[in-house]
Amino acid sequence: MKIVLDTNCLVRILPKKSPYYCLWEAFLCNEYDLCYTTDILQEYEEILLRFYSPKIAEFTIGTILKSLNTFQITPYYKWNLISADYDDNKFADCAISAGADYLVTNDRHFDILKSLSFPSIKVVDIETFKRILIK
Repeated sequence: MKIVLDTNCLVRILPKKSPYYCLWEAFLCNEYDLCYTTDILQEYEEILLRFYSPKIAEFTIGTILKSLNTFQITPYYKWNLISADYDDNKFADCAISAGADYLVTNDRHFDILKSLSFPSIKVVDIETFKRILIK
C-alpha cells in the first residue's frame, strides 16, 4: 500500500506516547510505502525542527531517506487542485504521480479532493488510516 503523509500527520505519529505511534512502527516494519517529493521532505524537516530537537528531526529524515519502503516521486505536472492553501498541492501532486492508495491528512483543505472524480485521490484522516492499517 502506497501513501503520501501530510506533515501534520507525520508530527503526530512520532511520539511514543501518541495513539498513532503504531503508524510509525508500521512504517519501520515496511507495512506500507511512503511516497514523497523533495518539497515534501523539505517541509517535513522544517516542521519537525519546530516541534522536536534537531537530533530527532535528523533521525526521522534519515530514516525516511534510508528506508526501502520510501519512494521519491517527481511530479511532472502541477494540478493546482487546492486553492485554499496552495502549498498543500505538493501532497496532491505527489499522490497522483505516485498512484498512491491514500493521502493521509487531518487538514480540511484537502476535502476538495474528495469531490473530484478525476484525478482520483483517496483522502483519509489519520484515524481512518490507522483503522485501515490495523485490519
